[in-house]
Amino acid sequence: MSDRINARLSKPLADHVNSMVGSDALYETPSEYIRSLIRRDMEGELSQVYSSIMEGFTDIKESRTIKSSGSWKKDKELFKQKQFQNWE
Repeated sequence: MSDRINARLSKPLADHVNSMVGSDALYETPSEYIRSLIRRDMEGELSQVYSSIMEGFTDIKESRTIKSSGSWKKDKELFKQKQFQNWE
């Protein structure tokens, strides 16, 4: 199953897409180029999520944790204070 998405592009954007498409270009069709861009965007998002998870594991390993107050806003402030105080 696929959905069709139509998009209106300004001339500079359309010119760029057209330069990326054709027999002498990297992509055969505009759709192929757009799908490639979307996949790269999705991979970038996954990479950021993975990086954040690994940073959290490192914080736990290094005992850079706080006891939650139950309030995201308060916890965020406490976390910043602890960072500023070099976790002392």
